[in-house]
Amino acid sequence: MKIKTTNFQKFLKTVEKLGNILPHPVTLFAILCVIVLVVSQIADWFDLQVLDPRPEGAKNRAANGLIEAIGLITPKGIRLIFENLVTNYTSFAPLGTVLVTMLAVGVAEYSGMLTAFIRGLVLKAPNRLITFTVVFAGILSNTASELGYVVLIPLGGYVFMSKNRHPIAGMAAAFAGVSGGYSANLLIGTVDPLLSGITQEAARLISPDYTTHAAINWYFMIVSTFLISMIGTYVTEKIVEPNLGEYQPEFSQNIDAKNAMAPLTSSEKKGLFFAGITIFILGLIALITILPSWGILRDPVTGDALRSPFMKGIVMWIFIFFFIPSIVYGKIVGTIKNDTDIIQGMTKAMSSMGLYMVLVFFAAQFIAFFNWSNLGTILAVSGANLMQSMEITGPGIFIPFILMCGFVNLMLGSASAQWAVTAPIFVPMLMLVGYSPEVIQAAYRIGDSTTNIITPMMSYFGLILAFAENFDKRIKIGTIISTMLPYSMMFIISWSVLFYVWIFVFGMPVGPDAPTYFSIK
Repeated sequence: MKIKTTNFQKFLKTVEKLGNILPHPVTLFAILCVIVLVVSQIADWFDLQVLDPRPEGAKNRAANGLIEAIGLITPKGIRLIFENLVTNYTSFAPLGTVLVTMLAVGVAEYSGMLTAFIRGLVLKAPNRLITFTVVFAGILSNTASELGYVVLIPLGGYVFMSKNRHPIAGMAAAFAGVSGGYSANLLIGTVDPLLSGITQEAARLISPDYTTHAAINWYFMIVSTFLISMIGTYVTEKIVEPNLGEYQPEFSQNIDAKNAMAPLTSSEKKGLFFAGITIFILGLIALITILPSWGILRDPVTGDALRSPFMKGIVMWIFIFFFIPSIVYGKIVGTIKNDTDIIQGMTKAMSSMGLYMVLVFFAAQFIAFFNWSNLGTILAVSGANLMQSMEITGPGIFIPFILMCGFVNLMLGSASAQWAVTAPIFVPMLMLVGYSPEVIQAAYRIGDSTTNIITPMMSYFGLILAFAENFDKRIKIGTIISTMLPYSMMFIISWSVLFYVWIFVFGMPVGPDAPTYFSIK
């Protein structure tokens, strides 16, 4: 019987086809580099510029108060490219994080601990809770974002494959939680004090003594966690999986699809037991370094736990928590006999990262060129100025604000970079309309999160593509974007509705000591 295709499925297929027309991601980023070089030079010739909304004395603010397009096809620009080509690559933030983590994950895969853990976790779990759990875990992993991107997203694929479901749908569910639900969480993460600090500085343009704190959006983050988990579950099961169709394991590479459903042996159970004890001991050690006021990994000056060596070195903990238990597991089951086996596991993991490392080289150059040219910043400020000219008042002003933040996020993937530029415009503007900086920041985070999953500008997008190609070597950029688009659309709609209902219908605060309205005294 022929299954009827809905109009929305036809739309997604069209998006996929259009996206897949694009050249290979490596070629695409190389082309984008050339485009930025040319456009930046044209913009420079025409003196493209906007007023910098940041106050005088702000970091990186020019003395003349203007943000000007900088042409890169000039003697100075060419020197800049030659001098920083290698640095652009080696300083690209996700590169080191991914490679270091994958060394330990490689040992976990080689020993068999990773696949055994997944099988033991999901084979007896209720099917109806699997999707929700994957999305929910993705959201919680935002506290340490590297863990979510590097570990949880491919883990989602394995979990779904273990349940005889499409692994790309599992990856999509995890990706939606990790990145699309980036501003939802039950816990306060490292990005929260960063954003609130920017918000505070912007608010002081109107009220010089205004203060904020890291938890100003915490209540809204908590309720958002359950909304995004439920919406992500619905989209995965009702839209994404049916659209992907039946999984064809013959197109996988570096994946043991045949043993994904195999029950655990007694040796594997014993190995997991002792690996679990090892993780418990390591967990106690980690807590001792951060929980007590004298913890050696707290900030040595302020004693802060969030902005501390512990959080800055979270990749080291990820490495430890994968590396040591994997060796314990491998010793018990016999997959790791000596140091040669450990090295072999690391080497095998690195051999699968070749495409990602090539892709990152060109992506890092493109992002560096884009930043040097000031094109992204000029576009962001121009969009903010356009919104100001609309002169919308009342709660309805947050609709174009959220949409604009989502659009700008397609070009400026960093949450802090985008907010640093746009906050000095929007926070004072919306404060004068009568809304508090806390509410303004909450609205911004909706737009900033929901388009993360559909933009190749997101720094981990290349890694997601590389992981997906392991499950299906036919995967291209268009497939990733069309798969994630339903999440993006449903998230921004449902999250915006929650924003209005939570704040303007129920009258609930977005966080502790966070007023909804602001008035100049």
